[in-house]
Amino acid sequence: MREYLVVFLVAVAVTYVLAVLARESAMKVGAYARVRDRDVHAIPIPYFGGIAMLLGLLAAYLVASQMPFLSRSEDAVLSDAGAVMVGATVITVVGVIDDMYELDALTKFAGQVLAAVITVSMGVQLVYLPLPGTTWAIDPLQSILFSVLTIVICVNAVNFVDGLDGLAAGVAGIGAVSFFIFAFVLVSENRQTNAIAAAMLCAALAGVCAGILPHNFNPARMFIGDAGAMLLGFVLACSAISLSGRFSAAEAIQGLGGAQASLFPALLPLLLPFAVLLVPFVDMLMAVVRRTRAGRSPFAPDKLHMHHRLLEIGHSHRRAVLVMYMISGVVAFGAVALGLIGGWRAVAGVAVMVVVTALAVFWLPRAGRPRSA
Repeated sequence: MREYLVVFLVAVAVTYVLAVLARESAMKVGAYARVRDRDVHAIPIPYFGGIAMLLGLLAAYLVASQMPFLSRSEDAVLSDAGAVMVGATVITVVGVIDDMYELDALTKFAGQVLAAVITVSMGVQLVYLPLPGTTWAIDPLQSILFSVLTIVICVNAVNFVDGLDGLAAGVAGIGAVSFFIFAFVLVSENRQTNAIAAAMLCAALAGVCAGILPHNFNPARMFIGDAGAMLLGFVLACSAISLSGRFSAAEAIQGLGGAQASLFPALLPLLLPFAVLLVPFVDMLMAVVRRTRAGRSPFAPDKLHMHHRLLEIGHSHRRAVLVMYMISGVVAFGAVALGLIGGWRAVAGVAVMVVVTALAVFWLPRAGRPRSA
């Protein structure tokens, strides 16, 4: 655990410090987020938060590769995580170009696919899909297609939710922490060395999110841009693929404190990555359906995302972001609790979180309104 903590702290420190330099660089080259109709910021804000995040991630990876425990399995860390770093660099470059010159949707999509194909071709791919009591073997072509599709969907899900200061970084950070808990339990309680890469990547990603949030939370001094948002989705997706495709469905998962994991143990490695990103997934799906029904491109921007609706019902900018954090936390940590603990205590805890979150969503805006005479 101490080595994962070191990876986390390195990512926090490097990202936080380099964000200052990245912001200054963005101001010098004129890389600003212009004010558009769908935006909530009133003045141009500098980009390049994604660059600081990538460098924090790379620094954490380099430190991890020198640690005895994390680097003892070359296949688990140096191979998978190294491939993720290569793809992460590619997708960040695509994002920086988009932030500066506003690429069209097709070109940006091609860049996402390119980054995914590079990482998948280096070995980060689904070998089989775990099913209850068995596995579904997939051939090499199916493996590549499923893996690339998963990465591209996750990248766009996080990118779609990036509409308020600190929203994407916070939601991704919550997802990274919850998925780290699951991967760490596989390593510590179940001796699954194949989970080391996922645990290390999630620890680093959580640190990157923590390091950028002081600069990105409302009122933001800099934006992570498409470069940062796509990087977050990319690393989360690759962490899940690195673990999911290598977990044996024949083995039951031992949960926390020796408890037998519930919620279809064989499906947990496959379900959890989608659970921790459920909020961005739902938001993206609703946006795609809404835009296509209106005869518009699925990538055409609008101001009808979940966070925009929270603003409409009376939440402030900061409170809307915190409410989105709560919703993401309920889904992500609820899935982990039900999966690794189970029993009535886990169900009761999740139920309490759901009630508190529902009150925050619907009651707080009313409580803040002045009473009519």
